[in-house]
Amino acid sequence: MERVLGIGGYFLRAADPSALTAWYRDCLGLDADEHGLWRQGDGPTVFAAFESGTDYFGSPAQQTMLNFRVRDLDAMLAQLRAEGADVAEETQEMEGVGRFGWVSDPEGNRIELWQPA
Repeated sequence: MERVLGIGGYFLRAADPSALTAWYRDCLGLDADEHGLWRQGDGPTVFAAFESGTDYFGSPAQQTMLNFRVRDLDAMLAQLRAEGADVAEETQEMEGVGRFGWVSDPEGNRIELWQPA
């Protein structure tokens, strides 16, 4: 059986694609080229389905949530706050998995930030 090799892309609708791309570059350091190609670092990826009524993604209208691995969650959250981003106050820790925090991009998409254990 053939198997997928990894996440090949993540696509989202935006009222202002250029501005949203700039936010991901300037606030999260996502250095994609002019075609959107981003060479991410090696590491784990989680693929998980949630109950349809979950509030974990924020708005019930948000059907998916992007999760980025980070080296230092506290530093990333401080950086985002300094940029004026909408950062959730709470963080979460799961033993053996790591720490989590959340930010919403300028178009209201909730993003999870994960510092693996």
